[in-house]
Amino acid sequence: MDKYKDIINIRHFEPRNHPRMSLYARSAQFAPFAALTGYEEQVAETGRLTDEKREIEEGLMSIINDELIKIKNTIKDSPKVKITYFVPDKRKAGGKYITKEITVKKLDEYNQLIILSDSTKVLINDIIQLEIIK
Repeated sequence: MDKYKDIINIRHFEPRNHPRMSLYARSAQFAPFAALTGYEEQVAETGRLTDEKREIEEGLMSIINDELIKIKNTIKDSPKVKITYFVPDKRKAGGKYITKEITVKKLDEYNQLIILSDSTKVLINDIIQLEIIK
């Protein structure tokens, strides 16, 4: 103690122009930070599963074509269908299959599309099940 007795009772210097930093602000200096921004999202995206698009067999394609002809003939009555179709993923290979029971608004033969009542456009080649519901 004798070694520091000349400075032990001196008041600590406080600057007039800069107020003391709060304990909250001081602790924020030592908080963890994300060195790799977007890394967690990238890991989650990589782990997200998608389905592969299945190839349609000729027998199933024939059934779908028959249903499309029936829809074309009854389009004025807004036929209700049960449809399962493939939606490609926007970020990675693959996608998912969606099944809906919905009415058909329009059949666009030129663009090979079925337009549903919720304005969804489905490519005919992406359909794996199509059935008119009575």
